[in-house]
Amino acid sequence: MSGIWLRVLGYVAILAAVIALPHFVGSFTTAEFTYVAVYAIALFGLNILTGITGQISLGQGGFMAIGAYTTAILSADHGWPQLLTVPAAGLVAGLAGFLFGFPALRLAGVYLALATFALAVIIPSIASAFAFTGGSSGILLELPTSPIGGVSVDTWLYYVSWAVAVVGFVVALWFVRGKRGRALRAIMENELAATASGVSLSRYKTLAFGVSAAYAGVAGGLFGILSFIVTPGLIPITTSILLLAGLVVGGARSFLGAIIGAIFVELIQVYSADVLGPVINTAQKLGLPIGDVEKTTPGVPSVVYGVILLLVLFLMPRGAAGLFSRIAGLTRRVV
Repeated sequence: MSGIWLRVLGYVAILAAVIALPHFVGSFTTAEFTYVAVYAIALFGLNILTGITGQISLGQGGFMAIGAYTTAILSADHGWPQLLTVPAAGLVAGLAGFLFGFPALRLAGVYLALATFALAVIIPSIASAFAFTGGSSGILLELPTSPIGGVSVDTWLYYVSWAVAVVGFVVALWFVRGKRGRALRAIMENELAATASGVSLSRYKTLAFGVSAAYAGVAGGLFGILSFIVTPGLIPITTSILLLAGLVVGGARSFLGAIIGAIFVELIQVYSADVLGPVINTAQKLGLPIGDVEKTTPGVPSVVYGVILLLVLFLMPRGAAGLFSRIAGLTRRVV
């Protein structure tokens, strides 16, 4: 069987699993995987900017916040249907990212990462300073309702979020095809060589920033709807860091890997303390000098995803997607 057909079968299997999941799990797990879809959308954009174009960004959470506030303002203050605000959230955040891309042209590497991180730090402060964003109290949204009888709100939001994620996945694959994709990859490999080959750095870098921010805006709009309230602290600075970590875990340059990274981003926030708890208890029973550390101690859960990142970097340098590619290659050789 050719690689193309194997990939198609993989897509079909993942889609079937997504469709079937709410019928086999409870509402809490359904809600968790709804957020997985949201993070996957944000990671599709980050993959285009960082994984494919090579522009390191720690500001994806900031663009998500722009999208969330766009949804909240249009819905609560102007009466827009909540789901119709999501494309507008992507448009506003995309425009902000495109404009940010111009001054970012002068930056690269760690300087660009710091500039985007500063953006993620500044946006919550700006949001808390203005009345039209609700100040520090934020903007309260109406609870969404399911338009389909017999389908719960949680299930409805799950399918809507994953439908948007599927569309975003297809668009991302289309975006990095052909001449545009080759230009973006050339920029990552060697900017001087790309320029010598006729690639416009200003055009493609700003385009990548805009598209990446648009994805983050869509994700932020959905995040605001799921949260029912948008405040300056809704999307903390750590979200941007976790998204970059998710990109590493899933595998840069792989959109399927972005889904794995999204699962990491969501579940590590929920279960990190539960994973670390038994380790701490065992260490204390063995008499190891770790002090009075508890799994609820602030900062302790961060150790879990830090250790996971180190393991991924050492054992799977190309992330989970790279591991799967190697397994598929070995399988084809055996067959």
